[in-house]
Amino acid sequence: MKIDILAFGAHPDDVELSCGGTIFKEIQNGKTVGIIDLTKGELGTRGTAEIRKLEATNAAELLGVSFRENLNFSDGFIMNDKHHQLEVIKKIRQYRPEIVLCNALDDRHTDHGKASKLVSDACFLSGLVKIETHSEGINDLQAPWRPKAIYHYIQWKTLQPDFVVDISLQIDQKMASVLAYASQFYDPKSQAPETPISSKNFVDSIRYRAADLGRLVGVGYAEGFNVERLPAIDSLFDLK
Repeated sequence: MKIDILAFGAHPDDVELSCGGTIFKEIQNGKTVGIIDLTKGELGTRGTAEIRKLEATNAAELLGVSFRENLNFSDGFIMNDKHHQLEVIKKIRQYRPEIVLCNALDDRHTDHGKASKLVSDACFLSGLVKIETHSEGINDLQAPWRPKAIYHYIQWKTLQPDFVVDISLQIDQKMASVLAYASQFYDPKSQAPETPISSKNFVDSIRYRAADLGRLVGVGYAEGFNVERLPAIDSLFDLK
């Protein structure tokens, strides 16, 4: 199965929080998108891995993605080593995305930066002919594949984006996909311990950060991304 965009997240909800609007917009435009979570988020203070799995499934349905998978890496201990790289490479070669979205280059949670580098390195290594991987369950040798672009979505830290995507018409669906993770976010009736993301201010900040990025480019709402290499355009008129 070949898809247009493959979005990786260190934890279930990373993708929705940071690029859910962009994903939903591209799907509305006819693109195929898949999500791969690297961990189950089992170290999260609130909820459980089982609850997060159900929430992730519901969020994926709201966004309309073609599939959602989990690599079951260890939450809090993601490593950028050969074992982890090969598991990511297998998925890149299986789905052959044109574009990969992944975690922020630098962020508060240590898994985010590590996942960002892991996925980026795997995208490069996936294009090397002499690295051999096989499809799960069969002996077929996977063909090399290197995505055309890797874009890092912005997360907790307010990084300066290299470009933004207008999600003015998608903001409500983005918020719905985020709030599908009811165990993680603001709930005045919850008896669970408070965390940096369980406050009402954090939930509000998802919308007002998107509004602020939108303000900077003259639209209602936007999501920001960083790049590793210089992006190119065909014409000055491609820029809005």
